Formats: sequence, structure tokens, C-alpha cells
Amino acid sequence: MKKDPSSAVTVVSRKGVKLHYFEPSGRKIWTVVGKENEHWLDPDLGFCSCEDYFFNTLNNGNECYHLKSVKIAKQQNKIEVIHFSDEEFASFISALISEL
Repeated sequence: MKKDPSSAVTVVSRKGVKLHYFEPSGRKIWTVVGKENEHWLDPDLGFCSCEDYFFNTLNNGNECYHLKSVKIAKQQNKIEVIHFSDEEFASFISALISEL
């Protein structure tokens, strides 16, 4: 399941890296819109919800292109930040889980 390295650049150029920021708590949920789905990530833990993470990252230690996308987006300051209130957190998480 080797992904083309340019996939991460493409995701960033399409503004596919999203930081969902909840206020006033400051909670953050990262998502990346990939080729087929939107995936949840924790870049600090090196986790992604995509299949490639489980097949390639855990087995071979290679990052999926979603994690690479977050790194590139941070470097280029191309992150789409979406603000939410803390009251929306539970429904956001429920919607995110239902898509997995």
C-alpha cells in the first residue's frame, strides 16, 4: 500500500488539512481529507485513522501521507482552522466516529 509522496503535497494544496479548534477549552481535533475519506489524526502521537496507518505505519514504520500532510501544512502555514464552541464537541466526536 505504498502511497505516492506527492499525495501529501496535493492534500495541502487542496486545503485538506483541517484543525478543528474548540473554545474556550482549546481542545484540538486534526482531520485530513484524503482521496476517498476524511481521517482523524493525532500528529503528536503519530496516529492516523486510515488503513495505511495500520498496514504500513505500524508494520514498517513509514508514515501515511495524511501524517505527512499535517507536517507540510504546518511548515507552509496552510492549515484550515475551524472554530467550534465546547458545546459542539460531543456532537462533533459522534459524527467523526460514525464516519469511521
